[in-house]
Amino acid sequence: MSKQQTFSTIISANPYRNDFCIGTLNSISNIASPSFSKEQYAISFLNTKGFISALIGISKNIPEDDVYDALENKAYEELALDMAIEYQFQYIEAINNSTESERFYHIFIVDPLTLEQEFLPTVQAIKYIDQIVPVPLLLKSLYVKEILESSGVHSFIYFQENDAFLTIYRDGEFVYTKSLKYSLKQMHERFCEILGEIIDLESFENILSTQGLNPSNPEYQKAFFKLYGEVFLHINDIVTYAKRAFEIKQFDTIYLGTAVGVISGLDEYAQTYLGLKAQSFDFDYGFKTSSTSVDQIHQLMHLYARLESEERYECNFTIFHRPPPFAKRDSGKLILVVAGALAAALLYPGTYWGLSYVEEFHYALMNQEYQKVHIEKITREQTINLKMANKNAAQALLDAQKTAYKQKQDTLIQVHDKKVNYPMKAKIAADFTRSFNQYRVKLQSVGYAEDSNTSVKAFSFMLTATSTQDITALLKHLTETKRDKYDFGLELISYNETEKSYLSELKAVLK
Repeated sequence: MSKQQTFSTIISANPYRNDFCIGTLNSISNIASPSFSKEQYAISFLNTKGFISALIGISKNIPEDDVYDALENKAYEELALDMAIEYQFQYIEAINNSTESERFYHIFIVDPLTLEQEFLPTVQAIKYIDQIVPVPLLLKSLYVKEILESSGVHSFIYFQENDAFLTIYRDGEFVYTKSLKYSLKQMHERFCEILGEIIDLESFENILSTQGLNPSNPEYQKAFFKLYGEVFLHINDIVTYAKRAFEIKQFDTIYLGTAVGVISGLDEYAQTYLGLKAQSFDFDYGFKTSSTSVDQIHQLMHLYARLESEERYECNFTIFHRPPPFAKRDSGKLILVVAGALAAALLYPGTYWGLSYVEEFHYALMNQEYQKVHIEKITREQTINLKMANKNAAQALLDAQKTAYKQKQDTLIQVHDKKVNYPMKAKIAADFTRSFNQYRVKLQSVGYAEDSNTSVKAFSFMLTATSTQDITALLKHLTETKRDKYDFGLELISYNETEKSYLSELKAVLK
């Protein structure tokens, strides 16, 4: 049964502009303030930026019931989707692409967060959406209603404020779609860049809808031709790719349209630039419209909603379902049960007593179950507390062992330092004395000092000699032979007149 037969009205919603159109029988009109109604069928669409599409093949041996899972798994793998996101998947079979071993499907993938964010204002206004369709699939209705012939290859290009798309159909079946990088807003921004001045979006759209590509202002005209040169260079790249990827020899017709209406000169420009037969995306859907122009996408949604289920692509992304009938709601079931119970209680007191007994019996069973669970809970808590106590005791023992280990380690380090680094003063003094005797220098006294802060260890030797040359020769000898162990310093040499000798202090700092 068609939606036209089931519902009295159809309401279409554009979530990206937050505008609505309502249709009754064969008429459509814009509506500023939509409202909730159980008697209306609500339909909306996803623009091409809102979903991912791909052509995926799977084995023909996969049972029909497993097709969805197989496509989902392959999509995550081939498209490198984020495994942390539970995407929504819908698919339609690509009949013309099947081979002997594989079946191919056009798969459409949507992030649920996109649906929640972009359709929230729409749902707040009309409460539910029966159907959300990817925008390129709406074009299927043109072939079902025989507005276009099903034979041949057709391309559709449509520019909206926030999106633009190119879609290809072959023999009345969907083949490919691609989001274009030039929406009306993006074209407006690029136009202002080329022009070198800012005009508002509304003025830009008004120029397009009323004057087309040949505005009266020559500067605007130059800017438009440069802008559309860039736009159709981008489109030509996509057309070239599609021909190669889907083995398309030639496009029969390319249809171009915009959300602001027909742009004068756009189809001629496209035909010249692309070398393809071009026409306006402006079809006669058979609807009576109000004086205000109704967007082509709205008319396509109304046409699509009127199709029988077997005539259209079953690809519905809605998560905003209408409430079920009263008897199927949980609240409705509860009310009906309570009403029935009350009626039975009033008519048959025995029934009420029986229900009360059943509840008491149910309570007794649940109480027994609770006692068992409660005992098990207490037992597990005790076990946990015991293990925690054991853990704390073990941790305390471990901490004590670590402290003892650290103390022993510090003691051993100190002993090692003393053994390895502590200077043997007697041995050192004897060693130096041999050098003093060799150079006829006498040792009057020897001293040793150690700085605890800097760990500097130093010997000081008070020396006497009959000649200063003996002291300097000694210093030269010590510096050459012991420089790897000591840093030497010699204080000023003084002369003792009484003893007729020279006196000086030699310092040797251990390295």
